[in-house]
Amino acid sequence: MKKIIANFKMNFTPSMTKEYLIQLLARYADSDKVKLCLSFPYTSLAIAKFLLDKRKISLGAQNICDEEEGKNTGEINGAMLKDAGVNYVIIGHSERRKKFKEDNKSINHKIKIALKNGLSVILCVGESLADYNTLKTFDVLTEQLEAALKGLYENELENITIAYEPIWAIGTGITPTAAEIDKACKTIRNVIKEDFSQKASENIEIVYGGSVNTKNISKFKNLKYSNGFLVGGACLDLGAFLQIISTIEK
Repeated sequence: MKKIIANFKMNFTPSMTKEYLIQLLARYADSDKVKLCLSFPYTSLAIAKFLLDKRKISLGAQNICDEEEGKNTGEINGAMLKDAGVNYVIIGHSERRKKFKEDNKSINHKIKIALKNGLSVILCVGESLADYNTLKTFDVLTEQLEAALKGLYENELENITIAYEPIWAIGTGITPTAAEIDKACKTIRNVIKEDFSQKASENIEIVYGGSVNTKNISKFKNLKYSNGFLVGGACLDLGAFLQIISTIEK
């Protein structure tokens, strides 16, 4: 079974989310071939929870505070997300690492808070174009993973999905080759093997994200070391998103 995570980023008002989901649910039948997770902005979580009730579609959030309570104006904590019906939370996306200066220590705190509150984690890791061009992908992935997962127990990895998202591929229309994606995902599994166990390495879910679209999904659907995809811009077009899902299901 493949996992498909949609990251709507800062798009869709609640009313737009309602219209999108009404159309999606009318055209998409729950499938045993894919696990679907839709990650909306905070303001759309309530309407999404209501419409997704009794459907086999998980609800995701796009961020979580690195503290559980206190004077954090504008932040949302784990308990709030859990009570809002959220199943997954995206942590460590490159946009937040860069624009909001989130470092590996903060990301580690966020992961622990999410898990403590019964939320599953989608941990994003990936190298910059400069890292890619200087053959530092392995080093960057190793550093990000070891820092983000520091202090976790092996059984907690059951609730973590790792999203390999090379920064240079996000929203650019440029992607690695299937072989390069597989190599990166294998690197991730090797890090998990070294830091936890062979069993953990085999069982952890890894998805690829970065300009996934209708034109390249066929090339990527049979990756050896990946379990699915994190879809960004392409999910905003319902027709394109349904086509991606359909291609993966075949």
